Amino acid sequence: MRLTDRVPYQAIVDRPKLQLPDGKRIAVWVILNVEEWQIERPMPRTVLPPPMGVPLLPDVPNWSWHEYGMRSGFWRQHKALTDRNIPVTMAINGNVCTSYPRIAEAGRDAGWEFMGHGFVQGPMHKLEDQRKAIADAVRTISDFTGKPVRSWESPGLTETDETLDLLREAGIEYVADWVIDDLPQAIETPHGQITTVPYTVETNDITVYPLQAHRSDEFLARGRDQFDRLYEEGAENARVMAISIHPYVTGVPHRIKYLEALLDYVSQHDGAVWMTASDIGDWYTAEMVRIGAENPI
Repeated sequence: MRLTDRVPYQAIVDRPKLQLPDGKRIAVWVILNVEEWQIERPMPRTVLPPPMGVPLLPDVPNWSWHEYGMRSGFWRQHKALTDRNIPVTMAINGNVCTSYPRIAEAGRDAGWEFMGHGFVQGPMHKLEDQRKAIADAVRTISDFTGKPVRSWESPGLTETDETLDLLREAGIEYVADWVIDDLPQAIETPHGQITTVPYTVETNDITVYPLQAHRSDEFLARGRDQFDRLYEEGAENARVMAISIHPYVTGVPHRIKYLEALLDYVSQHDGAVWMTASDIGDWYTAEMVRIGAENPI
């Protein structure tokens, strides 16, 4: 079966009417992506082109761009989120628990959900043993937190034909790779269903800044417009919105206030509820049972 055949087409206007807790219209989740970039390897992305167009290793400036996020940017975002008591899904490379324990401890102490995000940053297609890498990430994170890893975001949203099966085999219930809708959808695997949680490539600071090179205020403008329309549509049926951030992007001094302003804007709306990945997945699963769906897609 082709990978896309496992995710059958559904028109949003045909989806069953779902009810968020307490009559809310929209569930909003924040994904804080915390990654390990190894200086010995090519960088997952770059902010500076290589001199004379020739990639060089070690790539000190681009590695340092990311490292700034781990040393300074993360802590601005951590304060913004904890000061507002917002539930957070921390998409974390498993080895960050070992290589950056101070960050992992801060997320654990804040009660954030740890979402698997590979073992170290790099596409799933380049792994020599995908099953082992998934198992290593899941084991390392669960040992660190004392909780099972229920959700997953592949590095760069990359998957091979077998990724979903391997994730479900490893106990993952919810996956953020499939940016296909404003509501979750269940996908069949040989090990049971795995459910998509609506993620984003548009209200994602990687897209807004490194890729599209917008002004610092664009993240707020785009996020506010995204929220407004989904909030309006949520009067007819529930909607899910993702806000995806990275410490080295929106954690920098000239952008952090726009992230803070977006968080405050969402919080001002009584019809919005902050959730984590597993909160959304659990809610969706329960709603499918409530409406009596034989196959909760």
